[in-house]
Order: sequence, then structure tokens, then C-alpha cells
Amino acid sequence: MKLLAYPLFALVFACSPAFAETTVEKSEAGAVVKIDGQLFTEYVTLSGTKPVLWPIMGPTGKKMTRDYPMLKTEGETADHPHHRSLWFSFDKVNDVNFWAEPGSLTGGDPAKDKPEIGMQKHREFRALEGGDSGRIVSVTDWVTADGKKVLEDERTVTFHVTADTRIIDFDIELKATEGDVHFGDSKEGVFGIRVPTSMDVEQKVDKSAEPGHIVSSEGLADAEAWGKPAAWVDYHGKVAGEHLGIAILNHPSSFRYPTPWHVRTYGLFAANCFGLQAFNKEAEPGDYHLEKGKTLAFRYRVVLHRGDEKAGKIAEAFADYEREGK
Repeated sequence: MKLLAYPLFALVFACSPAFAETTVEKSEAGAVVKIDGQLFTEYVTLSGTKPVLWPIMGPTGKKMTRDYPMLKTEGETADHPHHRSLWFSFDKVNDVNFWAEPGSLTGGDPAKDKPEIGMQKHREFRALEGGDSGRIVSVTDWVTADGKKVLEDERTVTFHVTADTRIIDFDIELKATEGDVHFGDSKEGVFGIRVPTSMDVEQKVDKSAEPGHIVSSEGLADAEAWGKPAAWVDYHGKVAGEHLGIAILNHPSSFRYPTPWHVRTYGLFAANCFGLQAFNKEAEPGDYHLEKGKTLAFRYRVVLHRGDEKAGKIAEAFADYEREGK
């Protein structure tokens, strides 16, 4: 078993249930992650046009992301089919759209208004490791509709558990292996989670339900948090009758920290460091040109917790995350 000598990890293991063991094993869909034999999540190598994590079980055993479109579940919204649980993608990559899917683009003139849709093709797992924590290392090729490779990524996804939280570290390095890569300015990206419908702020399905809430490290709430930079954002509300929350933390070593947030009251929860002008018309464009042979690194921590951001101690969790360094 491999122990990682970081401050938060020391806290994690000190607070973990006795003898909790994480297993990571190959599955028909990709790789399944379990805590003491119980499902935590599954790394699905292809869902729609990309790899995703789904389902994701929280600290009380409840599903913490929306099922749609992988599964039709009563009481859920059925919009934006490209919002698949937890994923990483972006709209404008050499003018190829890796964010949307063919089925999610409607209206307009197909010849003029519908962009080329790319696909993220899982190539291989480089590591599937269990123990006190779990780890998946995978390689993914980003390809155009006609199969031309644009870039590749190596993503390391690490899983931890405590008595009150479940934690997913998502570290990804984009590599310009084929040539220069241009990332355009767009709000559609990049590290995304679709929260359960019962947790969102709008509550379009059940008007009588208690709404969820969004809060950022800067104290911005609900719709005010959209497009604003922050070290972390928390989205919390009711899930199957329990008050639960999801926080995404952006590590200071991540590209363009602190990231702006494409976080919506209808349930999209995404960190996006490229959409600077898309979020603020007065800002400089967020385009970025990555030269051949160069890399971009992103680091995020997802904390699945009980209660709101205060109960989940998200500010303290970020302080621990920040101290970890690169």
C-alpha cells in the first residue's frame, strides 16, 4: 500500500474509517473503484464522446451526480446530454468542439452553424492501483471527426475516503504532440460536473423543493458566482432527502489559477480558465497557443461532503490542498 506524504492525506488517513481499503480493477466499461467492497465510482472510457466518471457515490452512499443521459431517472432534468457526470473537455481546440456532442446541437443551419465535433479516445491505462488510496493513470487521444489526432493527455485520478468525505483528485496534462494547438476563448469548458437535479438552484422539476446553493471562496452566491475567478466553489443542496455538497478546489499550480467558473444555477458546475472574454466582455481574450512539444497542466480536487461549505470545512480543505505544492 502506498501512502502519500501530503498534509491533507495525513489528515485523510487519520480520519478514515478503520481498515478502509480502496480497490481499482478493470471493468467492462473501464475501471471500477470500490471502498471496502462498495462502489465509489467507475472510470468509463467512452460515454458519448469522452471518458467520464459515473456514477459517483458520496459519503452517505447517495449518487452525487446526475444520471442523465447515461440513465433515465425519474425526477431528473434531461437537458445538455453532453453534461456527463464528471469529465474534462473544451469547446475550441484548433476550431474543433470537444465539449458538445452531435445530439446536443440543435437548430440553425447545419452547414454553417454546427461545428466539427471531436472525440476523446481512451488509449490505455498506465496504472490501476489500490490500497489506502486508489489511483488511475490513463492516456487519451483527442481526435477530429475524420480521426486526425490533435493532442493527447495523461490524466491521474486519485481517490481517498474519510468518515465524512470522499475525495477525487483530478490531475491532467495536455500535450501538443502533433503540432501547435490553439485554445479559443469560450465559456464551454473545461473540468465539469453535473450535479443532481435535486441539488440545483433552479428546481425546475419540483417547484416545491428546497433549492440548492452555490458559494465561492470569494463569498459570491448562486448566479453571482458565474464567470468569476475563485480558488474554490461549493455546490450544495438536497440529495435523496440529505443535505450534501460538492466542492471543486483549483490548485495554485494549475494553469491560470484562480480559474473562472462556468457554474450555473441549473446544475452545470465547471472550472474554465479559457473563457475570460466569454465571461466578461471587458476582459482580454482567453485564447492560448500551445506550441508543439509543450504541455499544459491542470489540477483539481473534488470533495464530496455532508452539509454546506461550512459543515464540509471547504476553506480548511483548500488550505491543506494549497500546502501540498506541485
